[in-house]
Amino acid sequence: MKKSTKNRINVFLFLLPALILFIGVLIAPLFLSAEYSFFNMKSYGPRTFIGLQNYKELFTSKSIDFFGALKNAILLAAFSVFIQLPLSLGLALMLGKGIKGERVFLSVYFLPVLISTVIIGQLFIKIYNPDYGILNVALRSMGFEQLGQLQWLGKKDLAVGAVFVPTLWQYVGYHMLLMYAGVKGVSPELREAAMLDGATDGQVNRYIVIPIIKPILKVSVIFAITGSLKAYDLIHVLTDKGASHLVEVPSTLMINMLFTRNRFGMGSAIAVMLIILCFFFALVVNRVFKEED
Repeated sequence: MKKSTKNRINVFLFLLPALILFIGVLIAPLFLSAEYSFFNMKSYGPRTFIGLQNYKELFTSKSIDFFGALKNAILLAAFSVFIQLPLSLGLALMLGKGIKGERVFLSVYFLPVLISTVIIGQLFIKIYNPDYGILNVALRSMGFEQLGQLQWLGKKDLAVGAVFVPTLWQYVGYHMLLMYAGVKGVSPELREAAMLDGATDGQVNRYIVIPIIKPILKVSVIFAITGSLKAYDLIHVLTDKGASHLVEVPSTLMINMLFTRNRFGMGSAIAVMLIILCFFFALVVNRVFKEED
């Protein structure tokens, strides 16, 4: 046996366990979800093939309101891209300059990422409490009596923003760390050359640092959008296990169909649509950054 062939076999054998795990955990469930979406089925009993009926009902039925859930998810994605990521970029650029206590600030900003989402949800439930929550108490103490009586998680027009705030707090450090790694990777010689030419810190960041870390920015944008489309756990905790349905997103709608209404076919159809939407937005972001380049 040739040495090159033997090396290929060895590589394949080393990769085989990971490949089996990847297929079993990711690929196989995708195909099964796609198959189940064409059936009227429950967690038990026989199933009936109905073709595209689940998808037709998903887009036309008022009792499901998929477009309303998708609107909330896109709104969360917009908040993430236009509020969370600029904050993360600002922190990364500031820390990337090598300020005093840089490591301490990195640890502090990244700490919320390590905290359980359930704990964060419970924390913000207390913060948003209309009677004793710190937010309303602070508003009332500053003289804003009307604002200090609001139920932040009890009104539909406020609930989406109230859900985004803990999301912002939890993940701003995650994106900051990704961008910070890119900023630290910029050659110091480029910075020094620009400074010698009379460039300010803002100009160095705008014309040198940000263009260099664009691939990382693209990854952060994709993560922010797809993460918003798949958001579930924090919304589930903040909205009383989804019972209020004030912040319905595709993930909460899918779980509701699967485990509350026992409609596995419809839940699988929503899962397939989520996968398609994530791929679609990832392609759009890739296209936008490619055109900018």
